[in-house]
Amino acid sequence: MNCVLEGNSIKAFGKAIHALSRVGDELWFDPTVKGLALRSVNSAHSAYACFLFSPLFFQQYNLDSVREQDSGPIKCKLVMKCVLPLFRCSTSIEHSVKRCQISVSTGSDQVIVQFFCRHGITKTYNVRFLESEALQAVFASHLCPNVLKSPARLLGDMVMHFHASQEEVTLSMSAPKVSLRNYNEGRNDHMKMMHTEMSLHPDEFDYFQAGMDSDITFCLKELRVTGLFLEASLLLSHENIMCAESESDTSSHVGNSCLRGHIAVLYSVLGIISM
Repeated sequence: MNCVLEGNSIKAFGKAIHALSRVGDELWFDPTVKGLALRSVNSAHSAYACFLFSPLFFQQYNLDSVREQDSGPIKCKLVMKCVLPLFRCSTSIEHSVKRCQISVSTGSDQVIVQFFCRHGITKTYNVRFLESEALQAVFASHLCPNVLKSPARLLGDMVMHFHASQEEVTLSMSAPKVSLRNYNEGRNDHMKMMHTEMSLHPDEFDYFQAGMDSDITFCLKELRVTGLFLEASLLLSHENIMCAESESDTSSHVGNSCLRGHIAVLYSVLGIISM
């Protein structure tokens, strides 16, 4: 596999890796015909995130068709702390790097990242990977009784009202409204706590389906990843899908666990939007 990024695409790609580092300690690097997928899951298997960069996102995007036919697609698992320093300083990359080339060397089990900088300087990094099963959360979104679709920025505006130390929030859905409030389990000093709750009308969403009244409590840390990515890049995500399930389990190919009552935010990155 070989792909080439230029300009703002390099910065956006790095920001996606930074966002995934807030979710898990491992990065799944999956080149496919549909594009390059970057995935991560947290240690509790309660949060999963995926950025899918279509081939049009890159200046060049080539797969090893011979290997695809012989042994199937490449399945790489990287240690996040080995990849993160490569894209740590986005400002420096934006001003000094002209082109970034990423390739997978199956013979040496390495992902090779090359930065072609100004003044003829080339920086090459070899990151060793482990072949593993592809990470893919499996859930039938069309069977979810409650579905919200909205611009990703609306989701970021919702979570910004909660204190940084807030660990969990509760999402409540009913036919007339959607509410998001802070969740504090097992605390008796209610008068000393700050209570935050916001309500949104269904008209504020691109799509609103409330098949049943439900309350879902989930970790706020992973949900903040959406806002962090959008604030720091010029990308416009295709859509955020929040599927609220209160009775049925959602199975996942991440061990033997289930994602029950959690939110999976999937990104489909289509291209750069100049602002």
